[in-house]
Amino acid sequence: MKTELTVNERSLTLCRFPKRSNETLQAWDAGDEYLINHVESMGLDKGQHILIINDSFGALSCYFSPYHQVTMMSDSFISQQGAKANLKQNQSKSIEFLTTMDELPSKVDLVLLQLPKSNRHLTWILTQLRQGLNANVPIIAVNKAKEIHTSTLKLFEQYLGATTTSLAWKKHRLVFSCANQTAPKQAEIYSEWAVDKQNYSLKNRANVYSGDSLDLGARFILEHLPQDPTLSDFIDLGCGNGVLSIKMGQLNPQAHITCVDESFMAVQSAKENLIAALGDKRKIACVANNCLDGFQAETSSMVICNPPFHQQQAITDHIAWQMFCDAKHVLKQGGKLLVIGNRHLGYDVKLVRLFGKTQVKKVAQNKKFVILQATK
Repeated sequence: MKTELTVNERSLTLCRFPKRSNETLQAWDAGDEYLINHVESMGLDKGQHILIINDSFGALSCYFSPYHQVTMMSDSFISQQGAKANLKQNQSKSIEFLTTMDELPSKVDLVLLQLPKSNRHLTWILTQLRQGLNANVPIIAVNKAKEIHTSTLKLFEQYLGATTTSLAWKKHRLVFSCANQTAPKQAEIYSEWAVDKQNYSLKNRANVYSGDSLDLGARFILEHLPQDPTLSDFIDLGCGNGVLSIKMGQLNPQAHITCVDESFMAVQSAKENLIAALGDKRKIACVANNCLDGFQAETSSMVICNPPFHQQQAITDHIAWQMFCDAKHVLKQGGKLLVIGNRHLGYDVKLVRLFGKTQVKKVAQNKKFVILQATK
């Protein structure tokens, strides 16, 4: 896979995170190149403060940091780690890292924005920009042209201000805006809804997966979570808003709860929801991480997992495989991994490969999903 980005006679070595020997995906796309070329055409003076939002693996941060003050704002732990690794690899100047829950830095001169997949997250970002920027600060966003809809541009106009677009280049388009809306709409910090057939509700920050309703996979596995008075602890890997952790915590009040997700907003939402549902006396840890990096081997009794099948904009199954490998590493002998996935994804094959055929069993299935248990 190509790891050298060459643009404007400068070359950068860029890798995705975590780095894999058999990587098939690049750490940048044509949208990054389009933004770089456009900003270069603006003829900025050196030393400008550039706020870069959703820089997937740090390509933009690496390019602009030698000549400007750069702040990277992202909800993704993996994006931040990827950017840190690429900055080090290219011997780039250090930058400031923030999450999209943080306040905007002061005295920003230019904003570069990779449009997120979620309109709720975009709306939250636009609200923050409108509240924190002067009207003369240029805001330039980018995405694939097919993903920039009339509704996308209306969000910019409603929450931010005057908005125009560029011509398409390599199937990408730029969006130009500024924070001059005199009566902007305001985004809510949370969406909140009650969980069907459960005695608790969930608050969801803007970038939490399935933040508007309970996803079908979670709905199914809620019916099959185990109750075990001997269970000392469990890890909810890819916890999202904490919906599974809350139910597991109710069924197993003696168990220590650890929630892990790569989204800072998900981790914060899970923490808030667990405290609201279970009280502040429970042993709860909520961690932003790349799967179970840094967790000690053979320390956990159970891992529950509803794996994602995409990273940033790319569809991939390597995250599920890493989750399964990491789970096996941290499980004690006799510990269990409980997984739900779409039936066509073939998780049973992966789990048999890791744990052995006799150690994997089917807990339940319906027309769309299967729940599997693997025992170490």
